[in-house]
Amino acid sequence: MGSLIQNGIDWILAIQALGGWLEAPMQFFTFLGSQDFFFLVLPFIYWSVDAGLGMRVAFALIANVSLNFYFKLWFAGPRPYWVSAEVQGLTAETSFGVPSGHAENAVAVWGTIAAWIGKRSAWILAIALVFLIGFSRLYLGVHFVHDVLAGWALGAAVLWCILRFWDSVAAWLKTKPVTTQMSLAFAVSLLMIALGYLSAAHLDGYIFPEEFRVNALRASDELPAPASLETIVTSAGTFFGLFAGLAWILSRGGYQANGPGVKRALRFFIGLIGVFILWRGLGAVLPDGESFIALVLRYFRYTLVGFWISAGAPELFFRFKLADPKI
Repeated sequence: MGSLIQNGIDWILAIQALGGWLEAPMQFFTFLGSQDFFFLVLPFIYWSVDAGLGMRVAFALIANVSLNFYFKLWFAGPRPYWVSAEVQGLTAETSFGVPSGHAENAVAVWGTIAAWIGKRSAWILAIALVFLIGFSRLYLGVHFVHDVLAGWALGAAVLWCILRFWDSVAAWLKTKPVTTQMSLAFAVSLLMIALGYLSAAHLDGYIFPEEFRVNALRASDELPAPASLETIVTSAGTFFGLFAGLAWILSRGGYQANGPGVKRALRFFIGLIGVFILWRGLGAVLPDGESFIALVLRYFRYTLVGFWISAGAPELFFRFKLADPKI
């Protein structure tokens, strides 16, 4: 066992020795960095807070999930509870460990929100959340310290790109026809999948150690599946749907999230029903797995989810007078 891994295990054992009373708060903070949490936050921000901020958060999340998928496959780093039976796996993960996706998402998403608010207190809160989310991954036994540090670095890079280039790229895209914008979104989504396929192919011949499998099963009945393409297909479909929908809704005058609190709450409630129908409803009837048909249908399902968030739900809000087009 390498010194980096052994030192990392020693750190985690010391952190877990702080006591079981920390498990509930650490589960809470880890949820604040999870994809499921941000999947709820994203539509809320876009529909009910600020549409521009919502799309920035969407891009931050998709970019981070995609980069995290590639780097995990390139480095193929184990989870601490896979390596050592002494480490408690207080939650289960099926992907490789480095970099930490939760740490990565926390920096980019909470940083994007703090930058939009523009107040010192918002940055202090964002930094505190970033630290606690990263620390929670150590306590839960699913990441080494270097996993979290790598996640923070990648998330910071994505955040810097958003703050530096978002406005100029958005202004350039607005000069292009809607069909061109949609075509670019589709091409980028296919590139995301191609890079995912190449990253997974990098693991051809990789044999998952039996010791890792045995230790992983102590925390969950679900075996690790680190080379699954479902994650990147999900990200690619969502990206295409979101930004194709954005191009379409902008061509009709755009969408703004202002209005009285009651309308904002109704938009979120009604819109979320549509998200769950497409996300969970279709997910229950469409085939799952790694077959070509299953992955194509997954891409289609998440394209619908993305399009519903950025364009379908806003169009419904216009019809029911819950929102006004941004002219």
